Amino acid sequence: MSSSYQRLALGFSWPHAVLALVVFVVEVIIATQLPHVSWIRAYLGDVLVVVLIYATARSVLRVNDYLLLLAVFVFACCIESAQYFRLAERLGFVRGDVMYTVIGNTFSWGDIVCYAVGCAMTAWLVFCRNKLVSRQFTQARRAIRMRG
Repeated sequence: MSSSYQRLALGFSWPHAVLALVVFVVEVIIATQLPHVSWIRAYLGDVLVVVLIYATARSVLRVNDYLLLLAVFVFACCIESAQYFRLAERLGFVRGDVMYTVIGNTFSWGDIVCYAVGCAMTAWLVFCRNKLVSRQFTQARRAIRMRG
């Protein structure tokens, strides 16, 4: 097997769990306290929902961050496609049902753009975090060599 192969592994991550909780609270605030500010609910909520899904999955899975973000984007696009076909209504859910809200009812290319922005922003933050950790590791290794 190649060294780039990485199998699915379970393991809890506190930082990702806290991020998921914080983003969830922000999403609830947006939905309950800011429904009258349409651009926040329509755009920021869609950007944050992919961050929420990523952080939730990453809090229990040890996987490649970029592959997970790709999977989150594909999943979000599948949900958006289900809205195009009015899946929630076809399954018998009505406005107000939790599943009706989760699946949604209105397809929008703008939502897909927001999902892409959310995934891209998260990928950029992961990249920056990895660079910082790599730099710290390299500096620590140099310090150890200098002592020895």
